[in-house]
Amino acid sequence: MLRRTLLAASGSDRARRLITSAPYARGVVSRYVAGDDAAEAVAVTRRLLASGLLVSLDYLGEDTADPEQAAAVAGEYIRLIAALAAAGLSAGGGAEVSVKPTAVGVGLAEHGEKTAAENISRICVAAREAGTTVTLDMEEHTWVEPTLRLVAQLRDEFPDLGCVIQSGLRRSVSDCAGLARPGSRVRLCKGAYRAPESVAYLTRRDVDRSYVRCLRVLLDGPGYPMVATHDPRLISIAAAQVGLAGRPADSFEYQMLYGVRAIEQQRLAAAGAAVRVYLPYGRDWYSYLLRRLAERPANLMFFLRSLATRS
Repeated sequence: MLRRTLLAASGSDRARRLITSAPYARGVVSRYVAGDDAAEAVAVTRRLLASGLLVSLDYLGEDTADPEQAAAVAGEYIRLIAALAAAGLSAGGGAEVSVKPTAVGVGLAEHGEKTAAENISRICVAAREAGTTVTLDMEEHTWVEPTLRLVAQLRDEFPDLGCVIQSGLRRSVSDCAGLARPGSRVRLCKGAYRAPESVAYLTRRDVDRSYVRCLRVLLDGPGYPMVATHDPRLISIAAAQVGLAGRPADSFEYQMLYGVRAIEQQRLAAAGAAVRVYLPYGRDWYSYLLRRLAERPANLMFFLRSLATRS
């Protein structure tokens, strides 16, 4: 019930106004968001890379309303990649970028997929020149098909273009099987969006079981799985499955969110695993934060206390 409430609040304008205007909200947000602009994001990226972690940067924003806004988002990513390259942070994919298709135009009423493909292609060209990669985020279940079509369309030119699969959706095992190809980069997460029972699992147990099934498909395949979870049990299962599949440490990676289980991130990295931190930045942090709280409701009391006090 709490998770459903938080997900509903993530789309509520009233809740958005209440939380974003709270006196100390930004102080709390800084635990999960790198900052307002690319310069702040690059500074946090430098610190994370120096500590032995990898990074995937996400410029916050979605539901782009017009082609000009979509192009502006793509421009922001291109400038970010240039800044990462200039700072020596992008080589070898140390710092890559994650892009939401809706932010670059896929939802536009006219030529949405064409617009998104053109903008993603521009970002991919910049990433290739900087020696790094791009991953397409997965959003609401209604965007799965358009996102997978974009991946299929662009992978001939950009074979290292990554995408995300959410184990909370019933179709995901099949999608993983279709994506488990040589060179394919797939980030597997549980998912943080509401979806009807007809297309999604509604209990944590079923979502976790689906996660393990998807994980086995990806680890048994020839691609590069990106194991995105904070769940200790799933991390243990992943480690065991990696061993059974005989995978070397450089053939997959773990991924976790900035501000969540930082000690575990360092533990895995110290043990020789590749660990990438999903690092968002930008002013449009509200929906992102509420979905993160929905994923880990135990963080809610921390967040609510922080809105009311400096402590």
